[in-house]
Amino acid sequence: MYKVIKIRVELRLKAAVIGTGSWGKHHLRVLDELNCLDSFVEKNPELRSFFEKKYSIKGFSSLDDLLEDRDVDICNICTPTTTHFDLAKTTLSHGISTLVEKPLTYSSSQGEELVNLAKDNNTSLTVGFVERFNPIIVNIKEQLQKQTFGDPLLIEFQRENRWAGVTKDIGVILDSSVHDIDGARWLFNEEPNVVFARTGNVLNPKAQGFVGTDYEDFATIILGFKNQKTAIIIANWVTPYKVRRISVTCTGGNLSGDYMSQEIRHDDGKSVTIPTRKYEEPLMNELKSFIESVKSKKSPLITGVDGLNTIKIAEAAINSAKRGAPIYLDL
Repeated sequence: MYKVIKIRVELRLKAAVIGTGSWGKHHLRVLDELNCLDSFVEKNPELRSFFEKKYSIKGFSSLDDLLEDRDVDICNICTPTTTHFDLAKTTLSHGISTLVEKPLTYSSSQGEELVNLAKDNNTSLTVGFVERFNPIIVNIKEQLQKQTFGDPLLIEFQRENRWAGVTKDIGVILDSSVHDIDGARWLFNEEPNVVFARTGNVLNPKAQGFVGTDYEDFATIILGFKNQKTAIIIANWVTPYKVRRISVTCTGGNLSGDYMSQEIRHDDGKSVTIPTRKYEEPLMNELKSFIESVKSKKSPLITGVDGLNTIKIAEAAINSAKRGAPIYLDL
């Protein structure tokens, strides 16, 4: 009589990182820790040589060169925003599951084309809204789903720090506020129907001095949802220290948290509870989630449509600031 032994073979996906700058280098590190890192693209020969030696993998000077030489399952695009469209168009056309760092594209028309291309090629497309994977946001989402503190009424976001001189092709809305636009959509579980914004330029050397340029460095955005629910998003590159906070006012209490310390507070009006939890790296959670979705052939937590609608809302905010009037949406 023979004994049947079942052996489980774990599918190892091969991932490539396009761009190894200030954020791309962290994608390299995390994918290496997840045993998925296969190759990368970096135009700078010194950086390319450095990461080849560090991770014992092959680097390429262009995406075309990589695709000619390697057969990869996933590409993480971590280059400047204005390059996202052409790179993602290439990877999706090759049937490669693609993560594009936020924002998805420079314009909603480009985003629309990528979403359609992913659908036509039956290929997974996600956007790097890493804050969705921060434990405080996950906890707040869980509490809202359970209605622990009733219905959410107002969500306030603060995202502030001095401009580091890295982002030069977009302003603070497309670079930073998109995290919180996406967060508001996700926590309210619906799309806003009206946007009003005020923006300005103080530090950014590319700014031409009038409100609402593509290079605004401070912005306040108000998103209106059904039943008077509201999100207020404050972002700037002016504050000399880093701030990353969220507060959710509900009918029966308040939930608030700090993205950096990952401390969250539950306040029901009678007492305040600060749950203790182990620190988690949001990027690790994000890439694990995307890899698992590709393995299981399921939709990623953040879809291309999420990225597209967030751009549409960001564009409406920029236009609202230019006009000095609210912009109504139908998403």
